[in-house]
Amino acid sequence: MNPKVRREQIRQLVEKQGKVEIEQLTEALNVSHMTVRRDLALLEEEQKLIRTHGGAVLPKALVKETPYTNKETKELHAKKRIAHESVGLISQGATILVDSGTTTLEIVRLLKDRDDLTIITNDIKIAAELVDAKPRCIVTGGEVQPEVGTLYGSHAHDLLRNIHVDLFLLGAHAVHAAVGVSAPTIEKAKTKQLMIEAAEQTWLVCDGSKFNEKSFAHVCELHELEGVLTDDRLSDLELAPYHKNIVKVPL
Repeated sequence: MNPKVRREQIRQLVEKQGKVEIEQLTEALNVSHMTVRRDLALLEEEQKLIRTHGGAVLPKALVKETPYTNKETKELHAKKRIAHESVGLISQGATILVDSGTTTLEIVRLLKDRDDLTIITNDIKIAAELVDAKPRCIVTGGEVQPEVGTLYGSHAHDLLRNIHVDLFLLGAHAVHAAVGVSAPTIEKAKTKQLMIEAAEQTWLVCDGSKFNEKSFAHVCELHELEGVLTDDRLSDLELAPYHKNIVKVPL
């Protein structure tokens, strides 16, 4: 069978069923596993599907920015569970970078009595949470993103290029095994990249809804992270392609 014809058959099958398995395709098309994997990789490059562990699914729309008021209560139980587990990553006397976001906000709420910490953030809502708290708080400065509260731009970048911290708690809009971590805007991705560069270790902290998703701007590859802390809605098999060091919190 002509490779183009075969890939078109795969595309049609994914479109009809929503997802396909490699085993199913090898039997239906009478080709090897290697051939199917190669076809799936090419179709993913053409954005006609998204590869998964053992198959492929229909591509989803890119994850876009969500106003703070729309996401502050979304997946709240999972975020609180992840926050409690994240506290264990923070050593005595640490200087930490805390990314903007609602999961990281929940983490900071658990650190308000830690007078041994220095917390640097690019989120005005996180900074406001620390106004009457015990940790030392440093804000990156920069332009405020309307409806979100993230700080970005040259002022934030200048500070981040001139610091070194023990730990960066990275939030995510989208995480994909093949693409890595991505963000809705180039500006937001750049700020996250500088935070990663400034940190001795980076841990991704996000709930299970962020996986197998893509957003507009690339932030980092998954191998750049020390580990991933998430909830247990995805199985070990589903998470295996993402990272070797994944901590799952039961919901």
